[in-house]
Amino acid sequence: MRIEPAVLEQAQQILGYRFRDLALLETSLTHASIADSRVVSNERLEFLGDSVLGLIVCDYLYVNFPHLLEGDLTKIKSAAVSRRMCARIATELGLDSLLLLGKGMMTRTALPASLSAAVLESVIGAVYIDSGMESVRTFLLPLLAPHIDLAASSGHQQNFKSVLQQYAQRRFDAAPIYIMVDEKGPDHAKCFEVRVEVGPRRFPSCWAASKKQAEQQAAYRALEVLGLIVRNEQGETVYVGDGDDAAATPARAAEIDADDSGEYYSTGR
Repeated sequence: MRIEPAVLEQAQQILGYRFRDLALLETSLTHASIADSRVVSNERLEFLGDSVLGLIVCDYLYVNFPHLLEGDLTKIKSAAVSRRMCARIATELGLDSLLLLGKGMMTRTALPASLSAAVLESVIGAVYIDSGMESVRTFLLPLLAPHIDLAASSGHQQNFKSVLQQYAQRRFDAAPIYIMVDEKGPDHAKCFEVRVEVGPRRFPSCWAASKKQAEQQAAYRALEVLGLIVRNEQGETVYVGDGDDAAATPARAAEIDADDSGEYYSTGR
């Protein structure tokens, strides 16, 4: 099945880029579920685009953050090129809605984040083959740079579990314990409820589409209850720490986009 010319035109308008070889764009928007074989689907372009994305982010970090060490740069890169971030950008652009899927996949009410992320990476690969690295950088960096800068300013790149663990060990001499409270939904779309306990303290539980995200959200809620993070007037999360935290400078924390991404949500119990 071929992609309609109007869809290809819409994709080019979204990207702000005109393809020399439209077949590359068409392949980047063709999922394996509808392709004649996986070799002619967007999977190979996704593989290439993932590496191109990583290189562009690494180059940006190296140039713009000369004071950061390798470990810090690695953490920021991980946040910037995460599947959740790629899915968010693809959804904001509307690329995920242009992906050509097989009938079985089209019955889903929402496209999985993994597919949304994959279509962004495959498009990156297509642009790279079509005209090189600078063309990818031109369309991608304006979308990605604000997220990279926010991750760099947060100091923990959404790793609220790490922040809570450091605080718990310092304050209570104990590690946080994450407890699975409940799970629901079919196997392909499960949600998980997790709460965290630190010593004698039990914090509100949270739901998420994966155990890992539920634990991160539970840690976030615990930090919120402890008064270690607050929301400023702009709606950004600010880590304020406690009086004994030498790192407690008012740096912006990377936002948890629970409501926007639909990946997870929280509920106290």
